[in-house]
Amino acid sequence: MLQEHGDFDQPFVLLWTARIGGYERNLQAGEYRFEPEYSLLDILNHIAEGHFVTYSIRFLEGWTFKDFLSELSLADNIEHTLAGAAYEDILDELSIPSQHPEGWFFPDTYHYNSGQTDVSILRTSHRAMHSALEREWSLRKPDLPYDTPQEGLIVASIIQKESNVFEEYPIIAGVIVNRLRKGMRLQMDATVIYGLGGIDGPLTRSHLDTDTEHNTYTRAGLPPTPIAMPGLAALQAAAQPADTTALYFVARGDGSHTFSDTLDEHNKAVLEYRKLRDNWSAWTSISMLTTLTLIQWHEQT
Repeated sequence: MLQEHGDFDQPFVLLWTARIGGYERNLQAGEYRFEPEYSLLDILNHIAEGHFVTYSIRFLEGWTFKDFLSELSLADNIEHTLAGAAYEDILDELSIPSQHPEGWFFPDTYHYNSGQTDVSILRTSHRAMHSALEREWSLRKPDLPYDTPQEGLIVASIIQKESNVFEEYPIIAGVIVNRLRKGMRLQMDATVIYGLGGIDGPLTRSHLDTDTEHNTYTRAGLPPTPIAMPGLAALQAAAQPADTTALYFVARGDGSHTFSDTLDEHNKAVLEYRKLRDNWSAWTSISMLTTLTLIQWHEQT
């Protein structure tokens, strides 16, 4: 190939050097990138040491298994084997005993070589999640109201979807622990959305009242499976919740949340959030109207 591309006009020199130098038994198949200044020995060492060209794929925290598969299907230089495969078949291929794939793959950036299969990348991601979950579960606080690593994974997935603020994760975990201990329903919006397969627009009362096996407004206890792929911070929070008396939390509108111990406090926080939301909507409307007015004025002048 080097000769065909005009980069190397004496292939027999490379062949004899490889044989005399003992390289020929150590050459590793793969995709390589050679720089113009590489010597003949540089090329042989590159192949013998397996310095393959690598590609990367990134799975984000909070993604679902469906998102993972979608990202894999778009990856270049990969052997795609999962198109149209049922979840059960994928789990069998990966030897994962769970009946549902959600939560069992660790969100991270993974590197792969040209021709590597999508299954092999999922296998690496699953091993990473299994290892992280096992490590964090072994460090868990005593007397948690959930008893198995899988339940810890479910809690971590809820935490992951309920907030984007790492500092809040242990507090949200504490709220979940407190509600479970008191026999209260979790009433986590993210579980409702997952049970409905996603929603368009804001969450409504109708959504909350629609019973699914993941709806923690209509059903007590934890949902039957994780609802997303949690990252390390969420796994750590699920294993080591904060010591808090909070039972409720509501969004502030800036990505963070207000935590409350009582329903009265929570209702006040909800009202504050609605005021902020309404004020923001009003300001946005005024801003858009002003912009349109300026555009019209500009066109007229």
